Amino acid sequence: MTNQIVKDRNKLLSTKIIKNLEGRRFEAYYCSTKEEALNKFMSLIPENSSVAWGGSETLLELGVFEELRKGNYKLIDRDKAKSPEERTEIMRSALLSDVFIMSANAISEDGILYNIDGVGNRVAALIYGPKEVIVVVGMNKICKTIEEAYSRARNYAAPVNAYRIYSNSADKDQNTPCKLTGSCNDCKNEGSVCSHIVQTRLCKPSGRIKVILVGEDLGF
Repeated sequence: MTNQIVKDRNKLLSTKIIKNLEGRRFEAYYCSTKEEALNKFMSLIPENSSVAWGGSETLLELGVFEELRKGNYKLIDRDKAKSPEERTEIMRSALLSDVFIMSANAISEDGILYNIDGVGNRVAALIYGPKEVIVVVGMNKICKTIEEAYSRARNYAAPVNAYRIYSNSADKDQNTPCKLTGSCNDCKNEGSVCSHIVQTRLCKPSGRIKVILVGEDLGF
């Protein structure tokens, strides 16, 4: 019963958010389940497209990469790199992909996307470069205001991601305070995952950024 109440609430709230996203020129969709979201996601990517991505627990949980590898797509996969230098070049080439896929750290109810990035490749692609961007976001990342979106991204998503990225590293430069304590300390460490903080309040050109809201928890 409780799960159904949450699902009903998510669907009601999504109507408002979809309207606000469309008012900001995003192309927006709501899918009640992960399965529906994956089907919608795949329908938005034309065959033979070059597809790239940044790090995303949401996309992993959705099963996106397995589906892409089954299809007829040109995947720009930085994890295939054999050296740090090659990885950097692959990340740079992602900025010229046909489709860039990602999640967001938070979305405010009035339709503003909020993202924090360490290197900047993910937010760079969101802003400019790839022909289209698909953003998949669980309803657990919806925040009432942009101030709450900032707080969620900085005080929850960033510490969790820092631990995810650096948990097996012995490099002292990557021992960010949030990795060690679980809480943001506004650090300036080399390994900071909060180098770039971006609000996306309008989509230009109209429809370039497609947002899929999912009525389940996904990612951090």
